[in-house]
Amino acid sequence: MGLTSSKQPRKQRKARYEAPMHMKQHFMAVHLAKELRERLKTKRRSLLVREGDKVKIMRGEFGGHSGKVARVDMKRGKVYVEGIVRKRGKGGESLVPIEPSKLLMVDANVSDKMRGRILERSKKIE
Repeated sequence: MGLTSSKQPRKQRKARYEAPMHMKQHFMAVHLAKELRERLKTKRRSLLVREGDKVKIMRGEFGGHSGKVARVDMKRGKVYVEGIVRKRGKGGESLVPIEPSKLLMVDANVSDKMRGRILERSKKIE
């Protein structure tokens, strides 16, 4: 999905930053693990991340760690995972914001009716 016709990285970054919320929502998709795709019997490769999903961090400082999604910040385009914390200056701890592209969904919270319908639409025909 091209936001601008320009290939310049600065214009692409600006377009992502200034995109309206209904467009930013699409940036919050996370790849599904093969085992999860087979268990859900879906042909989808990605799904919008939500609180309660179990994800694995694939790259960066916390690569290899996994945990439940504590919070999704749609405006900043970041995901916060339980247990992934950084020490603050005053001695406390804060959750580290992670880019959704660095995550792999290991277990999906399918208790929500709407999410169930989304997965039902993309069932594999056997």
